[in-house]
Amino acid sequence: MHDAPLGLFETHRPHLLALAYRMLGSRAEAEDVAQDTWLRQKDIDLSAISHVRAYLSRIATNLCLDRMQTARARREQYVGTWLPEPLEDASGAFDPGPQAHVEHAQNVSMAFMLALERLTALERAAFLLHDVFDESFDEVALRLGRSAATCRQLAARARTHVRKDTARQTVQPPAAEQLLSAFVQTIASGDLVALARLLTDDAVMLSDGGGLVAAVAQPLQGGALIAKVLLGFTKNYHAQDFAIRLTRLNGMPSVVLYSAQGGVLQTTTLHCGADGRISALYIVRNPHNLIRIGPLQ
Repeated sequence: MHDAPLGLFETHRPHLLALAYRMLGSRAEAEDVAQDTWLRQKDIDLSAISHVRAYLSRIATNLCLDRMQTARARREQYVGTWLPEPLEDASGAFDPGPQAHVEHAQNVSMAFMLALERLTALERAAFLLHDVFDESFDEVALRLGRSAATCRQLAARARTHVRKDTARQTVQPPAAEQLLSAFVQTIASGDLVALARLLTDDAVMLSDGGGLVAAVAQPLQGGALIAKVLLGFTKNYHAQDFAIRLTRLNGMPSVVLYSAQGGVLQTTTLHCGADGRISALYIVRNPHNLIRIGPLQ
């Protein structure tokens, strides 16, 4: 292995990670795709290729499309609600490029990732490559082995679905961080009325335990109901047995719950509406999806 080709490949790794995470909803699988992409091209002289990123993206896209077939089959047998693996990306490795923080946060948000999950594999790829990664439809056509006109249609259908599913506006920091603090404090105080006021009337809560740990099996809707359920859970716990850390996951305000021994128990991510209240909560408890969450500091 020569340092030069590895160095050239590494300059494009963040782009490959960003693409693969959005395609697959898994940080672990995105890292595997980036590594497999390296293995597929390691004997190629990248410096002799005119458009290195396009070449590597085509390899990564094909690897993702292959994996998506297996992933969909697994999710048909998934126990309960599936949520994407939370992305805590302090290094910026999964950021597709030098873009605004708000734009990056929007295209890795839980709502965005769940909207992508409802697309076909080709719709998802065409939409991401064109709308998120700013590739022309001629370039997308080369990646997917379809005509530019077909890719334009795929992206248009995907765009309609994504906009419909992510129509709710998001309030931006620091207001979102203040809302997260109020959420944590209100749960700690056990004030049911105050907690319900922080939630919109049509708020939704999704909880993913993967069949491995206890989780709410079906989505819950309604601020009053969600507040009652959340406070009901806290009655079974003693504050001294846990610790929390406030952070951002998938570009959204989040809280990580740790055991007394420092193990990650769950993440709770808030979608904050433009009215300054919480419109959705995403709770990940599946241990397999919490491995890459940072330690308590």
